[in-house]
Amino acid sequence: MLFNSLDFLVFSIIFFILWKFCRRNSHTRWGLIVTASFIFYGWWDWRFLFLIITSGLIDFICGLLIVEKKRYRKAFLSLSVVANLGLLSIFKYSTFFASILEACFGALGLQVDLRASIPEFALILPVGISFYTFQSLSYTVDIYRGRLGPTKNIFHFFSYLSMFPQLVAGPIVRAKDFLKQLETYKVPSSLQRWNAMKLISYGLFQKMVIADNLSFFIDAAFEGKSVFDGTLYWWLVMMAFSFQIYCDFSGYSLVARGLAKYMGYHFKMNFNHPYLSCSLKEFWSRWHISLSTWFRDYVYIPLGGSRKGAGRMIIVLTITMLASGLWHGANYTFLMWALIHTFLLLVEKFTKNMALNLNNGVRMIVVFGLVLIAWTYFRAENITEANDILLKLFSFDSFEIEVFQTYFDNLFYLALAIIIEFAFYLKTRYATVRMILKKYHLDVGLVTACLLAIIFLRGEGEQFIYFQF
Repeated sequence: MLFNSLDFLVFSIIFFILWKFCRRNSHTRWGLIVTASFIFYGWWDWRFLFLIITSGLIDFICGLLIVEKKRYRKAFLSLSVVANLGLLSIFKYSTFFASILEACFGALGLQVDLRASIPEFALILPVGISFYTFQSLSYTVDIYRGRLGPTKNIFHFFSYLSMFPQLVAGPIVRAKDFLKQLETYKVPSSLQRWNAMKLISYGLFQKMVIADNLSFFIDAAFEGKSVFDGTLYWWLVMMAFSFQIYCDFSGYSLVARGLAKYMGYHFKMNFNHPYLSCSLKEFWSRWHISLSTWFRDYVYIPLGGSRKGAGRMIIVLTITMLASGLWHGANYTFLMWALIHTFLLLVEKFTKNMALNLNNGVRMIVVFGLVLIAWTYFRAENITEANDILLKLFSFDSFEIEVFQTYFDNLFYLALAIIIEFAFYLKTRYATVRMILKKYHLDVGLVTACLLAIIFLRGEGEQFIYFQF
């Protein structure tokens, strides 16, 4: 069930009608959330409900036993980690790992076909499995660390794990942040409801107007359907993809936060205008914040972080970034994307003083350009294709300005996305701009403009990009 569908509109209307009557009592509140969330998730394929239920039951029980059977607490944590990562590996990485083993056997002169023996059900990637796996895993880890007490009500637990606004594409919510919220309910004020509507309307605008209208231009390039193939063309394609993936994913997160806020709950910000970053480190503090902080808290810091010298830091950062790349998909392209960012982060760390003399605007352009280059590997189907595109970006052999005329309708939305980010930059930098927005209540006009754009300028309905992760 997509946020940008009629099905979800009907679903959400029914849910919020029932919410008014069910939210006062904990059991009815949790029961409604779980029931609605299972319907929402089962809309894609009801069979995969058994997967999230199995994963959740294991962690719910392990969470209780970690506290009650302290002598075996490490064993129960291990069970939780192995079960979660095991299920994730089976459904997401079976083919990838099998292909690696086949290559290893092939190097030894042995021909095996492991991929053919993978069960058919394991070839289907359940929607959102990476998100709810990490969310569930953080529950038992935090209990083990003593940062959280386990809940004894299974509906309380599943209302946290399966909360439908963020279930399939985040943000990744921590149990220590959200279980406490779910113990009570708050009737949102008129201002909170208005802020919720702003988040939802702008999120849908980002997805349906910006991201969806850029998709045709980008897909035509990567599918070889365009007559253009020069340097200017590919820079425009990669700029378009940079904003497509940002608006698509940020749009989902904004809608999820808006729906939660309308219920009276709070999800933390997941994107904070990452293309306005002046460094790669700042970019990762603004991009997919819930995931980057998850890897920081559960991988980077536990492995030693930067506390044990430069050599250890390089190893730990590489492991963390490679894990992040693998989280995104079972493909060498994601690992290369991660390695590029690792290299850039290390260069930045060891030469940080060299960039301080540069103007902020120049630094933002440089950082965006580097991120764009890395996106080439993220979007490409394979390493060879990404390398070919990279050569075209820097060959400077063809500047076909006709591309602007041919794809004017699509590039209009790229220009619009850039203008919006520039406007936000002005808002954060100049008090006068903030004063004008506040004085003349331009929020109302902006929300109205978003809704009108969604009605009249929406692109063809596309699935959210991060559903595949």
